[in-house]
Amino acid sequence: MDKKKYSAVLFDLDGTLLDTLEDISIAMNHILEERGFPTHQVDDYRYFVGDGLDKLVNKTLPPEKRNDKINLDCQEAFKNYYAVNWRMKTKPYEGISEMLDAITAKGVKTAILSNKPHEFTILFVDELLSRWKFDIVFGQREAIPRKPDPSGAIEIAEKLGILPSDCLFVGDTSIDIKTAIAAGMFPVGVLWGFRQREELESNGAMYIMNHPMEILNLLE
Repeated sequence: MDKKKYSAVLFDLDGTLLDTLEDISIAMNHILEERGFPTHQVDDYRYFVGDGLDKLVNKTLPPEKRNDKINLDCQEAFKNYYAVNWRMKTKPYEGISEMLDAITAKGVKTAILSNKPHEFTILFVDELLSRWKFDIVFGQREAIPRKPDPSGAIEIAEKLGILPSDCLFVGDTSIDIKTAIAAGMFPVGVLWGFRQREELESNGAMYIMNHPMEILNLLE
């Protein structure tokens, strides 16, 4: 186990802090059904999400319908529907509140970096995680490449005034692990989210958590 003292924790949002899968699947299936396209099972969305909205739409569309015009139409429709219906099932995972309380008590800096559109990321944090003061919250912004590009993570470290090597990066997919490694942060995978242990380990996760409170093992 890593014994270095870390001064900050950077979290992914969907699948790491918040269980958003069912509401995303309901919204995307609604958009598909409206257009006469096949829909998908909730579990299928575990592998559709994570790369940003345009990739989510592209993965869910029938192959013969994957073009820019249809993709942009579906993205806009998704945003409009999801903005109203995002909170039917979405909630923090069990143990997240206790974990954030413990991290706060230690005085460790916290940040969020998501591939979810920035406006939704801010909304979700304000509505469901407002009890905790995150130092920085970034969703996907136009000028910054999305994860696994490390630009957003490196920007966060700079704004926090720390070295990337002093930061844990916690996420549930290979995208998060690749981002952490590319940014020079310590990559931590979680098993309560959207993906499996094999994916996290094979992409270089240095520590895997079964429960949120296990993060204290890296902060003691």
